[in-house]
Amino acid sequence: MQQRVADIAQELLARGEWLAVAESCTGGLIAKTLTDVAGSSAWFERGYVTYSNRAKQALLGVPEAVILHHGAVSEATVLAMAGGVLVQAPVQWALAVTGIAGPGGGSSDKPVGTVWIGCAQRDGACAAHHFRFDGDRESVRMQTARTALDILLDRLRHAG
Repeated sequence: MQQRVADIAQELLARGEWLAVAESCTGGLIAKTLTDVAGSSAWFERGYVTYSNRAKQALLGVPEAVILHHGAVSEATVLAMAGGVLVQAPVQWALAVTGIAGPGGGSSDKPVGTVWIGCAQRDGACAAHHFRFDGDRESVRMQTARTALDILLDRLRHAG
């Protein structure tokens, strides 16, 4: 993943732009991966670990009604998380993840491995992506982090 992060850093530095993340199921893994690279303080602003619904509401402004109506693991929630990052942090890019890493917590409509990833650009589009990853808790978390970074890198490379 180090090459992905180096590529993200190169894109952000070339633009003079900043990134912040909001993580639920990954519990800070994405922020850790980003800050494993020396010099990340030149483009990575901050990370929010909003594991509980209360934290999503308090730190990111996710409306309680969104969580009650759609659930914490939903398109609406991840879009609200990414949007909340842009409200709270002086950044141009926001990456948000929410999901069910397991081994418990899944249901028939949202089984373990269900993940939503949101990527938002200030004054640009906010997109959500749905995934169903296989494997144990660690595998789901790693796949989520890897995929989120891939989505961000693709968005950076195609942003105007």
